[in-house]
Amino acid sequence: MLSRLRELLWSDWIWFPEGHGWADFQDRKDGKVFPQTADLWATLPIAVCFLLLRPLFERTIASPLATLLGVRDKPRVCVTANPTLELYFNRTSKQPSQNSLEGLCKQTGLSAPQVQRWFRRRRNQDRPSIVQKFKEASWRFAFYFLAFFAGLGVLIDKPWFYEMEMMWEDFPKMPLLPSQYWYYMIELGFYISLLFSVASDIKRKDFKEQIVHHVATISLISFSWLVNYIRAGTLIMLVHDASDYLMESAKMFNYAGWKKTCNIIFTVFAAVFIITRLVILPFWIIHTTWVYPLTLYAPFFGFYFFNGLLLVLLALHIFWAALIIRLVFKFLPSNNIVEDERSDKEESDTEDEDNVIKEKSTNGYVQNGHTPLNNNHRKMD
Repeated sequence: MLSRLRELLWSDWIWFPEGHGWADFQDRKDGKVFPQTADLWATLPIAVCFLLLRPLFERTIASPLATLLGVRDKPRVCVTANPTLELYFNRTSKQPSQNSLEGLCKQTGLSAPQVQRWFRRRRNQDRPSIVQKFKEASWRFAFYFLAFFAGLGVLIDKPWFYEMEMMWEDFPKMPLLPSQYWYYMIELGFYISLLFSVASDIKRKDFKEQIVHHVATISLISFSWLVNYIRAGTLIMLVHDASDYLMESAKMFNYAGWKKTCNIIFTVFAAVFIITRLVILPFWIIHTTWVYPLTLYAPFFGFYFFNGLLLVLLALHIFWAALIIRLVFKFLPSNNIVEDERSDKEESDTEDEDNVIKEKSTNGYVQNGHTPLNNNHRKMD
C-alpha cells in the first residue's frame, strides 16, 4: 500500500505538464546534469555549518563591531527574591491586572508601585539585550548582503534575468549549472538553520508570520529544485535578498543610536522592499510563473502548488509592507529614530508607577493621600 501511495504521489501527471516527467532528469553522457532529489540532503550539513558558524561570527566579528559603534546594554536592576511574585509571574501572568495587583499587595505586604516595579524589572530580565539584538542583526546582514551580490553574480549574465519568459525555455529539460547548485544549497541551508534557531532567537510580535515565512520559503525552494523550476527560484531568492540586508543594517544602526543613518537606510529599505516584493515579484515573476505558462501547457497540480506558495509569500509581504509604511510615517515627520515594533521594548522605571496612578485616578483615589491627577498632568521624571 505504501509503495502504491508513493507511486501515485510522485506520478508525472501531478507535477509536470503532459508529455514530461521524472525521466527527463536523467543525467546525460554529454555532461549535462539535472537536479536530483538526493541533492537536497546536502542542505542539512550546510545548515549545521551555519548554526556552528553563527556563535563564532558573533564572538569574533559582531561583538567587536558593537563596541566600535558604541552599542551598549542599559544597566538592569535585578529583582529581589520573592517566591509569591515569582510564582505568579511564571504561572499566571507577566503583567498583573489591577485586581490581581491588589491581591499581591496584600500577600506580600508591598505597595502597588513596588509590586509593579518588581514585575517591570522581572520582565526586563527576560528581554534580550541590545547587544544581543545587534549581534543577531549583524549575522543576518552578513548573510543577506553576501547572498544578494553572489546571486546577482550568478544571474547577471543569464538571459532569463532580462527576459523572464526564458525561464520556461525547454522546461523541464534545462540542465543544472554549478553556480545554480551552490546558490540553491546555501540559501536553503541558511533558511533551514533559521528554522532550527527560531526558538533561541529574539521573539517578535510577528513570530508566527516568521515561522510561516520560513516554512513557505523552504517548501518553495525545495519544490522548485525537485521539479526544475530553478530559473524562477533563483530570481525569487534574489528579489528577497535585495531588501533584507538593508533592513538588518538599519537595525544595527538603530541599536547603535545612529538616528539619521538608521532613518536614511530604513527609507531606502522601504522603497526597495515595496519595489521588489510588491511590484517586481507579483507583476513580473508571479505573472511569468502563473499567466505565461498557460500559453505553453495545460494547467497541472504542480503549477498550482508552486504558485500557491508564491501567493502565501506575497500575502506576508503585504502584511509586512503595512508595518513598514506605518513606521515610515511615524518617524519621518518628527525625525525620531525608527524602532522595530515587532520587538518588546525595555520599560523605564516610572512607567508602571504612572500606570498605577492613572488606574487609581479613574476610580477617584490615589495612594498615599494624593489627589487624583487629571489627564493632562505631566509624567513624573
